[in-house]
Amino acid sequence: MKKRLGVLISGGGSNLQSIIDACENGILAGKAEVAVVISNKSDAYGLERAKKHKIPAVYLDREKSADSMSYFKEVGGQLKKHGVDVVCLAGFLLKVEPGIVDAYRVINIHPALLPKYGGKGMYGHHVHEAVINSGDKESGATVHSVDNEYDHGSIIMQERVRVEPDDTPETLAKRVLEVEHRIYPKAILKVLLEAV
Repeated sequence: MKKRLGVLISGGGSNLQSIIDACENGILAGKAEVAVVISNKSDAYGLERAKKHKIPAVYLDREKSADSMSYFKEVGGQLKKHGVDVVCLAGFLLKVEPGIVDAYRVINIHPALLPKYGGKGMYGHHVHEAVINSGDKESGATVHSVDNEYDHGSIIMQERVRVEPDDTPETLAKRVLEVEHRIYPKAILKVLLEAV
């Protein structure tokens, strides 16, 4: 029986696409399917990606909720409605409330080698700028379990990327993203096999 994934996004959804592809004809085929995609941004291109694959695409406006707790009650309602087993954060920029973390196995992908360059405000180009400014010789991507702190839960999978002397945040981001697309489906498979 296929496990049902709920993917939370805030943007373009390229990691979402790698998960969808892996479910349709890659390493997750026959083992998992994306049951719902939820975004906190109405213009997130990831919602279009979901629709192209006939996956329910849900926009939930954070501004319309009184607080974070009630917003994530709505998110939880959608996850339940679609029978989600595992929640995958793919460029989702809100901190997930404990109610979701307690109810589901939640995993996230981060564009650095955690525990370095994680925490509040460390997302997207901010991470790559910090890596380059530090003079570190390598960066990479990490898939980790989500707990109640930013970028803190146990590491499921990591892959390293060399930082080249002439790298900009953009060039480094591009190479790290390629690694993200490769390891996220593998990490999801690992999580699903552990759950058996």
